[in-house]
Amino acid sequence: MTPILLNNKVKEPSHILVIAEKFQNEFGLPDKVNDYIQARLKADDKKPLSYNYIGKYISIYILDKSKEKNKRNEELRRHGAAVADALNAHKGKEIYIYNQTKQSHLSLAAAEGIVLGNYQFNRHRSHPDKSANTIASVIIANTTINPGLVKELNVVCEATCLARDLVNEPVNHLNATDLSNAFKKMGKDAGFKVDVYNKAKITQLKMGGLLAVNAGSVDEPTFSIMEYKPANAKNKKPFVLVGKGVVYDTGGLSLKPTPNSMDMMKCDMAGAAAVGAAMYAIAKSKLKVHVIALVPATDNRPGFNAFAPGDIITMMDGSTVEMLNSDAEGRMILADALHFAKRYEPSLTIDVATLTGSAAAAIGPMGIVGMGTASDKQKVKIHESGLSVYERIAEFPFWDEYDELMKSDIADQKNLGGPFAGAITAGKFLNKFTNYPYYHLDIAGPAFLTAKDSYRGKGGTGVGVRLFFDLFKNL
Repeated sequence: MTPILLNNKVKEPSHILVIAEKFQNEFGLPDKVNDYIQARLKADDKKPLSYNYIGKYISIYILDKSKEKNKRNEELRRHGAAVADALNAHKGKEIYIYNQTKQSHLSLAAAEGIVLGNYQFNRHRSHPDKSANTIASVIIANTTINPGLVKELNVVCEATCLARDLVNEPVNHLNATDLSNAFKKMGKDAGFKVDVYNKAKITQLKMGGLLAVNAGSVDEPTFSIMEYKPANAKNKKPFVLVGKGVVYDTGGLSLKPTPNSMDMMKCDMAGAAAVGAAMYAIAKSKLKVHVIALVPATDNRPGFNAFAPGDIITMMDGSTVEMLNSDAEGRMILADALHFAKRYEPSLTIDVATLTGSAAAAIGPMGIVGMGTASDKQKVKIHESGLSVYERIAEFPFWDEYDELMKSDIADQKNLGGPFAGAITAGKFLNKFTNYPYYHLDIAGPAFLTAKDSYRGKGGTGVGVRLFFDLFKNL
């Protein structure tokens, strides 16, 4: 990951990003250059200005004070990503951020956009260096910003990139066991505990949902338990995160079409990546919070004794599910994990999953679908963090009437609710396995992008990592 550094002594950097309310020439630019910049800014002060001067790339961002804080921060992240693209085109190796306003947090937003916009996944290229981005460091200059905030941002960006790496890995390089091993490495590096249950232990626990989805695969499932519990934790009861870990989803016997569907299904463990990487950031930053993360992991294949539409599955909690579509497999493995979470008596459990096409169809890649039984106060905190990092949450209704759609004639419930409200009925299915404050995040839209979108890039976005870190930092 490209590091963010502090250096207040630098006077003549090679490439600069200036954040200003009114541009001040403190860089020794000749009068003619300064006059040109001032004239351009006067003509259109709403549009960032880029200028090349004898090998120096200069970008000037004029702050619009009329915009809300979160919106301004997001625009600066996006501008930072555009600066990263331009600087890489210039083969630049470092960029200095000069903030001429009194709002130091703007420097962090710009740096975050540059670093995340500079991310690449090229480890499987024969000659990755040939296509590698050139930016090697982002330097925040002339600032009184707290060095601890810069250190924290580096950790969050690193964790987001770790999640992106996991999502971008194909299944022949990342099966369920590989995913659990990645969590073990994160735990060792950041300082949190990781236990991994194998198939024998999963069978002993009678995790029927996870075992049913795994029945068509040659690879064994895993169940990862991650825990960070500092001595000075502020919460008496833990927060629990649950991430969907379907490392590849063919749809099972309810086979997906390939174009624009199955060909991207290495991303179906983006929820698992989010909670694992969030644990990494939380532990490495030593937040004063007790957090547990649970990840049921398997691929979903149509081979061997794959579960078939019409099968009755007995879940870990002893209830039965009429499985009507094997492509609605994520809720089956999450249900066992949510039941497992009851043993911790959590103050709040949040699951995150690429769960339904309905969520993606409803709001696209612009945000996350959310719903659940968490208290109003808890929901406000979650939504505030979503706004802060601009992983915004669209609250869907969770009315009792939706429960009726999940009733089965021959089992306790179905795993499919019908032709409408698919994102909500999926959440309702999961809620049956909880007895604690619960919130469900469906990231099917923003988890994996087929085209570059500013600092979110193309491919895995790492959505959820920044949201969870912000949430637990501010609780």
